[in-house]
Amino acid sequence: MSFIIPQLLTKQEVDEVIRKTEDVVLVLRFGREKDVTCMQLDHILSKLIPELKKMAAIYTVDVDSIPVYTRYFDITLIPSTIFFFNAQHIKVDWGTPDHTKFIGSFKTKQDFIDVVEMIFRGAMKGKVMIKSPLDQENIPKYDLVYKDI
Repeated sequence: MSFIIPQLLTKQEVDEVIRKTEDVVLVLRFGREKDVTCMQLDHILSKLIPELKKMAAIYTVDVDSIPVYTRYFDITLIPSTIFFFNAQHIKVDWGTPDHTKFIGSFKTKQDFIDVVEMIFRGAMKGKVMIKSPLDQENIPKYDLVYKDI
């Protein structure tokens, strides 16, 4: 399904999309094309591209192709979904230790729609931290492991 979702292949492409995407939520899915969980998420995202075109722009980024962003956003678990609005990184309080990204796949299409709508409404009001609209049962649980401390 990732062939339906536009893929960013270089750092310059990612930089340009972040800078030029205005007045809609920019969704960057970091992962690998052949990963099963990434494929599940891509299936959901691809079905929602036409439905959310006035509210969101969705792209995939391969973690191996652009390691500078993989390190910058500390992407160690995939898929990781990061949100922007008007070149501003939007953080979401998922009830997990990391507010910078959503790790894992969304359970349903409606979960993703709810998140994008909440981010869009909050960002239009100037918020950079949004409270997650998802039920805690639908958010994957994980523990942060710090390396080299």
